[in-house]
Amino acid sequence: QVQLVESGGGLVQAGGSLRLSCAASGNIFGVTMGWYRQAPGKQRELVASITSGGSTKYADSVKGRFTISRDNAMNTVYLQMNSLKPVDPAFYYCNPDLIPLPTYWGQGTQVTVSS
Repeated sequence: QVQLVESGGGLVQAGGSLRLSCAASGNIFGVTMGWYRQAPGKQRELVASITSGGSTKYADSVKGRFTISRDNAMNTVYLQMNSLKPVDPAFYYCNPDLIPLPTYWGQGTQVTVSS
């Protein structure tokens, strides 16, 4: 089982930026990776995904504000979040972009936005 460790979350003012990192303990080459988020009382949602070749997709709610990237050599996936809004606070997780959702999840990293 590849372990996933998310980091980079924190408290930021609305309009600010954060960069999240996800370090995988094993090789993620060839795997489409995603960043998910889950706010209290809400379902987990996929906000961005990236193929091994670098093709990206975004949820409408983050399009134009978030950028997903990856470093296959370092087995790391990033999420640059700009123009953060009060609707963005959640725990953020990375995982392969799969349906059904993976059963293993890391501890996530918490993002809080103050207005």
